[in-house]
Amino acid sequence: QVQLVESGGGAVQAGGSLRLSCAASGRTFSSSVMGWFRQAPGKEREFVAHINWSGSSSIYAESVKGRFTISRDNTKNTLYLQMNSLKPEDTAVYYCAAGSTRYYIGGMDYWGKGTLVTVSS
Repeated sequence: QVQLVESGGGAVQAGGSLRLSCAASGRTFSSSVMGWFRQAPGKEREFVAHINWSGSSSIYAESVKGRFTISRDNTKNTLYLQMNSLKPEDTAVYYCAAGSTRYYIGGMDYWGKGTLVTVSS
């Protein structure tokens, strides 16, 4: 089993920044692909970014490319999401997720409970 706990959410004005963290425990964090997803009110959950087991490769949704940066520290079993130039449409609950493989192959197996990000205009 893997336990994932997100933190760092909050309220911010448009143009501001936030840094989300995800503390992982249980299974070997350093051998797992990790990702961030989000769910806005009234919408389905969507992909934000994922990063491979070593941190050498990452993929972003078009909507956040150039503004968000995903990273990981395998010595601390922690995943990060640096969010800059935030927009009101970034308002959502952000979820940390982990896969059972080193690279993303289309699904995640473990999920955190989420942290709320609210961006006001």
